[in-house]
Amino acid sequence: METRTEISSLGEFGLIDHLTKNIEFTNASSILGVGDDAAVIDHFGKQTVITTDMLLEGVHFDLMYTPLKHLGYKSVVVNLSDIYAMNATPTQITLSIAVSNRFSVEALEEFYEGVYAACERYQVDLIGGDTSTSRSGFVISVTALGEVNPDQFVQRSTAQKGDLVCVSGDLGGAFLGLTLLERERQIYLENPKIQPDLENEQYIVGRLLKPEARKDIIAFLAENEIRPTAMMDISDGLSSEILHICKQSSLGCVLYEEKIPIHEDSRMAAFKFGLDPTACALSGGEDYELLFTIPQSEYDKLVLNEQISVVGYMTDAAEGSHILTKGGNKFRITAQGWNAFKDQ
Repeated sequence: METRTEISSLGEFGLIDHLTKNIEFTNASSILGVGDDAAVIDHFGKQTVITTDMLLEGVHFDLMYTPLKHLGYKSVVVNLSDIYAMNATPTQITLSIAVSNRFSVEALEEFYEGVYAACERYQVDLIGGDTSTSRSGFVISVTALGEVNPDQFVQRSTAQKGDLVCVSGDLGGAFLGLTLLERERQIYLENPKIQPDLENEQYIVGRLLKPEARKDIIAFLAENEIRPTAMMDISDGLSSEILHICKQSSLGCVLYEEKIPIHEDSRMAAFKFGLDPTACALSGGEDYELLFTIPQSEYDKLVLNEQISVVGYMTDAAEGSHILTKGGNKFRITAQGWNAFKDQ
């Protein structure tokens, strides 16, 4: 039988020591980390970018189908994605968790395994955080820090008329993974004898449970000296994100349905669930791809990267924000993305 160590047997400081005992830094900017009253970092003349995110059990994740290791990994990645979306390089994170006594030390070790795997993959240092008791579910808060050369950061508000609208990777997969897992969860709750059937849908399940931040795209843009005019990551769906850029840049846009990148596995899954793949790409969240605008003069450089799709262009605000369908119809883009404050 697996051993179960109660968190109470270690106490808060014992728990932190236990979970953070093997940390080694990879960034010169990490001067002092876990174990003191505060961390110390020095970015040596670069500008510091900071972002923070909370993940709540029952709102952002369901432990019925989310392995703790994957959850640890994803908690880090979603924050690093925001650093990359500023055209910056992530360097450090802090991690705070609140847990109830239904979690054992072994369960938290599994969660931290995922955290460390993400730190290693993206070369970031865990430099601090907090642990606390939760009376309800598992609460996770990650703050990520990054560095960028002065004035190289990219905002949402600086797109220009005529710029090309680009996205990395493909869209809609994570939403379809969620749809499948939620369906299997319902079936299981109604009849626990029925084993979940993920129907060989590794791709969409992976898109939800183990997303990656687009470090490679930021590296490609830097190597080719392409500086996006505006950029953000796609956490709430393409439609609501492009509307953020339009609103903050005081512009409109035209997107082409046939240009929106959708993985073949996602397309087939959408049809199987009776969903429109384009609607999943526009309104589904959690893909963590990058959405950015570039001057048309940079187009030739993009052709080198098959991970980047040009999906439209920016227009005058007066023209509004529209999508042209494959059938030649024109629809206004509405923000139907995932909204944390909407009735789910």
